[in-house]
Amino acid sequence: MTPERVKGQELSSRHLLGLEGMPGEEISHILDTADALKEILDRPIKKVPTLRGVTVVNLFFEPSTRTRLSFELAEKRLSADLMNFSKTGSSVSKGETLLDTAQNIEAMRIDVVVVRHQCPGVPGFLADRLNSVIINAGDGAHEHPTQALLDMLTLRQKFGDIKGLKVAIVGDIAHSRVALSNIYGLKALGAEVMLCGPPTLMPRGAESLPIKVCHDIDEAISWADALNVLRLQLERQKSGFLPSLREYHMTFGITMKRLEKAAEMPLIMHPGPMNRGVEIESAVADSGHSVVLDQVTNGVAVRMAVLVLLSAPEVKLT
Repeated sequence: MTPERVKGQELSSRHLLGLEGMPGEEISHILDTADALKEILDRPIKKVPTLRGVTVVNLFFEPSTRTRLSFELAEKRLSADLMNFSKTGSSVSKGETLLDTAQNIEAMRIDVVVVRHQCPGVPGFLADRLNSVIINAGDGAHEHPTQALLDMLTLRQKFGDIKGLKVAIVGDIAHSRVALSNIYGLKALGAEVMLCGPPTLMPRGAESLPIKVCHDIDEAISWADALNVLRLQLERQKSGFLPSLREYHMTFGITMKRLEKAAEMPLIMHPGPMNRGVEIESAVADSGHSVVLDQVTNGVAVRMAVLVLLSAPEVKLT
C-alpha cells in the first residue's frame, strides 16, 4: 500500500484518549495508515510536508525514552513544528497547576497536545478543557493506546491477520497501561487474550473481562501464538506484591528453557524498557523469535498515522 491510497476516512473522535470502545474498523484504519506511512521511513529523504504548519507540544510529566523520541521523530518526519515540555525546570515545580500549564501552552496557538502523566484520566481532563487535539501517551496505569496500536501492527505484519490470534500478556498486569489498551484493541480485532501473572499483580475484576486468566507461565507459553512480556513496574508498586525479583524470575520469567518446551515457539514482544534477568532472559530478548526492535520501528509509523488522522484527515498523503 502506498501513502497516496490512505485518505478519506476520519476517526469518530477528534482525540485519542484510549482504545476502550474504539471499533475494530477504526483500529484497522489506523494500522492501514501506519503501514502506508512506514514507507516514508525507508526513503533517502525521510520527510513529507503533510503536517507543515501544525504545531505539536509533547507534554510529558513522566520520564520516557521510546514513546517521547518516537513521537518527536514522527512529528519531524511529517514536518510539524514541535515543542517539548518537561516537568523538571518548569513552572509546575513552582506550584503551577496542570490546567494552568496546559492552558498557557495552548495560548501559544498549539494544535496538538501529546500528554503523558502519572495520573489516570489526565488526557480526558484536558480534552474537556482545551481546544487542541489531545493524544494520550500514557496515563498512570490506565491506557497507552499508541503502544497497543504498534503492538497490533507488529502482530499483523508477522501473522497477516489478528482475528483468532492467541496473545498472552504476561507479568505486572495490575500496574500496566499497556495491558489494558492491548486488551481493548486485540478484542476489537477478534483476537483471544490471556493474562498471566502472579495473583498479586492481577487487576481487580480481571476474571470479569472477556479474556482468559491464568497463573502458570508454562500454560500461557503453550497456549499463545505471541507473548507480550511486561516489565515489573517497581516504581508503581508498594511493598508486598512479590517475595523477591529472583523468585519472580524463577516462577514467571520468560527463558529459553521454558520456551523450548512448547510445541511451537511463540513470538516474543516487550514494550520496554526491559528488566533483563527479571521478566525476560537476554537470550530470549535477543533471539530470532523476538520482535522488540520491530515494535520500536512500528511505533514511529503508528504515531505518524495518529497525528495525520487526528490533525489533517483530509490531506492526501504524498
